[in-house]
This record gives sequence, C-alpha cells and structure tokens, in this order.
Amino acid sequence: MSIVGVTEWGGMGSLEATIRFAGQRQRLIAHNIANISTPNFIQLDVSTSAFQKQLGEAIDRHRDNAGQGPLDLQPSDEVRPLPNGSFQLVPNTPSGNIAFQDRNNRDLERLMQDQSENILVFRTAIDLFKSRSDMMRSALAQRI
Repeated sequence: MSIVGVTEWGGMGSLEATIRFAGQRQRLIAHNIANISTPNFIQLDVSTSAFQKQLGEAIDRHRDNAGQGPLDLQPSDEVRPLPNGSFQLVPNTPSGNIAFQDRNNRDLERLMQDQSENILVFRTAIDLFKSRSDMMRSALAQRI
C-alpha cells in the first residue's frame, strides 16, 4: 500500500461517505423540523436504504479493483457525489404522512425517529473513523 492508499485503508472511504451523507441528511431533517408548523410545507427526505445500496455497490467495485484507488460512488436518483467528496441530495416527499387541513404533511414522531437514527449512524461512523485514524497514527509512529 502506498502513502496515497492510506486513506482507503480499513474502510476509511466508506466511513467518510457515510459521515458526509448523514451530515447532509441531518440538515434536511432539521429543516423539516424547523418548518413543521409552516402551512403548505411538504417534508422532504432521502432514502437511507438507497444510499446504503449505492455505497455497497461502490465497495464491491472497490474490492473488484483489488482495493486500489478511491471509493467510486455512482450517482443515483437521490444522491449525487460531487468532485469535492460531498453529495448533492435530491430529496423526495416521504409517503405515508398525513396531510393536514393546512396541506402540511407533518409527522413529528417520524421526524424524531429519523433524527435519532441519523445521529446514531453519524456518531457510529465518526467513532469508527476516529478508531481507524488512531490505529493508523499509532502504526505510523511505530508504536504497535
């Protein structure tokens, strides 16, 4: 493994993609929460399962390439990778919410559940990323 490949070691690319996705999704969820009482506001979200499938396919391609090079996420309908490593989210209206008389499709319980799940994914990915970084730092310092 060359020094260029160090950032791809141990799933760092997939953890970074997960952190970036969860961070951007958190902004979307916060926007939905902030506008929960706004008349005619329609909540938007992106599919986490679609992103997980997209990430899984990128990991499979990375493995097929003998783990060489960066993780190559292909664009999907909802998540488009940008050259700087972030994502452009194209959210959809979640189905199953109740439309109230003010035409708002609010569902506070679902929003709180989405927020909690998203924070859990974000914190887990951050903890794993930190653990891998500490391990890499220790190996580079020859203290294993």
